Amino acid sequence: MSSKDGDKDAAKPAAAAEPADEVRAAAAGAEEDEDASPEAIQNLFHHMAMKQRAAAKDTGARAHGFWDKQPVPKLAEKPDQNEPIETKTVADVRATPYKLPPGFSWSSVDVADEKQLGELYDLLAKNYVEDDDAMFRFDYKPEFLRWALTAPGYYKDWMVGVRHASTGDLCAFISGIPVHTHVRGKEMSMCEINFLCVHKELRSKRLAPKLIKEVTRRVNLRDIWQAVYTAGVVVPSPVADCRYFHRTLNARKLLEIGFTRLGPRMTQLRFERLQKLAPEPVIEGWRPMAKHDISAVAKLLNAHLAKFALHLRFSDEEVRHWLLPREGVVSAYVVARPKAAADAAAAPEAAPAAAAAAASSGAGAAAAAAPGLSATNDKGETIVGFASYYLLPSTVLRHAKHSDLKAAYSYYNVAGEGVDLTRLMECSLIAARNEGMDVFNALHLMQNETFFKELKFGPGDGTLHYYLYNWKCAKMKPSDVGIVLL
Repeated sequence: MSSKDGDKDAAKPAAAAEPADEVRAAAAGAEEDEDASPEAIQNLFHHMAMKQRAAAKDTGARAHGFWDKQPVPKLAEKPDQNEPIETKTVADVRATPYKLPPGFSWSSVDVADEKQLGELYDLLAKNYVEDDDAMFRFDYKPEFLRWALTAPGYYKDWMVGVRHASTGDLCAFISGIPVHTHVRGKEMSMCEINFLCVHKELRSKRLAPKLIKEVTRRVNLRDIWQAVYTAGVVVPSPVADCRYFHRTLNARKLLEIGFTRLGPRMTQLRFERLQKLAPEPVIEGWRPMAKHDISAVAKLLNAHLAKFALHLRFSDEEVRHWLLPREGVVSAYVVARPKAAADAAAAPEAAPAAAAAAASSGAGAAAAAAPGLSATNDKGETIVGFASYYLLPSTVLRHAKHSDLKAAYSYYNVAGEGVDLTRLMECSLIAARNEGMDVFNALHLMQNETFFKELKFGPGDGTLHYYLYNWKCAKMKPSDVGIVLL
């Protein structure tokens, strides 16, 4: 569940959806703010920005009435424990679904069925996020939804829908998928909550709290008692707050669509030049991830994520599902060394040369490279780096030239032995640009802050708040967070 907020003076706020919705915002960054107007930077993708404000009333988020009754830390609390808030057994769980208002019925949405997946797509397309002027709309493609919701080991009854009893039309939805989560050294099975959406004509029916309670009941029946979720609004009580940063890839298109405008001393040619990237990735050994890389990527990724207070653990099967490239959904790359080159790089006498090479490339203290972090793939290559991003377009309505806006979102990235994180992310930007993306978005979490300035990411004014259900622990810094939710 996530959202982004935008500059309230730069454009009209977007129409609201449910406070738990997973939303992506984007904005352009410009290194020279004195030339690119602040309004220009904040305007970009503002149509995606304030999705959840109006619906906060539906869940009681403004008064916190609903959340005050849930096992979550209160806003005034500053817990220093690392433990559940309440402890129950499956025997304590309600055996029957919660009662819905008259005229509605529960439905488990089978996302493996094309017809039902299409129903979910229609619900989200028309009710999940759009701007006040109906000019832009997020476009969660069916293949993206199938990827997001069919995680290994997923439970069909965690795809919780509400239908009109008379017509059978799907009018509300919430999803949960199982994840293996670490919180400050403690590992547990959790549920990742996402895609909470209620038809905009039914917001007064208070279906959102019913959906949250019902998916919680179903998760508890599987003997799972904690959940992780994100939102763009503050409810009791965030465990971390992460800001969005944005990098322009297609300056001309963004100007033509009208998402940004030039400052008084900025020409279009100069603006495009400032955002220019190299034609091809700059790291030797950079290539698309393949099936024979899965086990190596899993080892590399899990070793990297173990550094962070809040992170997931990925099995090989989960890496295959989440990170193996899928056209139009997720892109992933590795940095691979042939076996002979890897052996040479690992030799003691190679260390000074590697350090000198890193210094000459501008790595320095901010490189965020991990000495010794590498893994061998099924073909004997050594994988020393990994980068990924997922793709989420928006439909551009009523524009003569452009029909869509393509955004890439930074996913999981690992700079291992001898690899500089900034150069790794530069390769991601180039790959996304070459894939036809218009903008690249990244959260301030993990080690991402180290590359924002050099790679000309601009700060958005949207913040994504991370939450844990039925767990209390000390609040975390953005750099403690190692989870990226869709």
